[in-house]
Amino acid sequence: MYEQYWNLKLKPFENTPDPRFLYYSPQHEEGLNRMLYVVKERKGAGLLTGVYGCGKTLLARALMRELENSVYKVAIISNPRLDDVEMLRMIAYNLGVTEPPTRKADILITLERVLQNNVNDGKKTVVVIDEAHAIEDKNIFEELRLLLNYQTEDKFLLTLLLLGQPELKDKIEINKQLNQRIAMRFFLEPLNLSETEHYIHHRLEVAGGSTALFTQDAIVTIHERSGGIPRRINQLCDSSLLTGYGKNAKSVDTELVEETIKSLSL
Repeated sequence: MYEQYWNLKLKPFENTPDPRFLYYSPQHEEGLNRMLYVVKERKGAGLLTGVYGCGKTLLARALMRELENSVYKVAIISNPRLDDVEMLRMIAYNLGVTEPPTRKADILITLERVLQNNVNDGKKTVVVIDEAHAIEDKNIFEELRLLLNYQTEDKFLLTLLLLGQPELKDKIEINKQLNQRIAMRFFLEPLNLSETEHYIHHRLEVAGGSTALFTQDAIVTIHERSGGIPRRINQLCDSSLLTGYGKNAKSVDTELVEETIKSLSL
């Protein structure tokens, strides 16, 4: 709606996990590198946590892009509100089993066959559970732990990555055996002011726009009101661009941002 007015090719602040817009802050880059290390070195399991909207899902998509067209078979589960059998069936389906069995024993046999076939074909298997803090059935964490029992004498046949909000850490610690299998833990912090500025500029550049669309004071206000959380930054920036378009503004300044905040009741 406002793209042409601001000379943009794309909307720069959509809250969708589009890897093109991933801003590699030092901590996001470290988080991605740590996940890649767990996967490439077959370390068993890794844990990535962070507050709502900090970019975990986007990092998961970036990870999949890093692993595509290579030796990896990746299953990503984005809605883990399932029971233990449903979870195993979803993992099997995302690993290429078109009609997963319904009986638990048969699912496990099928998964073991899939993992072994991947090994025979020179492929590595990765399972990513996004929004894992939403798991309510404790049995699921136990089933995930048991998947890590698929291994040879010197390596795991499957790498498990768990992503979620901070409370996920406590849920995993309850399952001591799974907790002991976590080889990497990383917590994504909100962006600081400098990172927020670079984040906004990066997304504008990817969208084909000018980094001067937002004044420095506007960026400071956006950082303060968003808490440095990317999803909130996107919401404020997108709405501010719409407000500026409606007012025929030449740039987004603090006054426009404050007006946007009031309209959003933030």
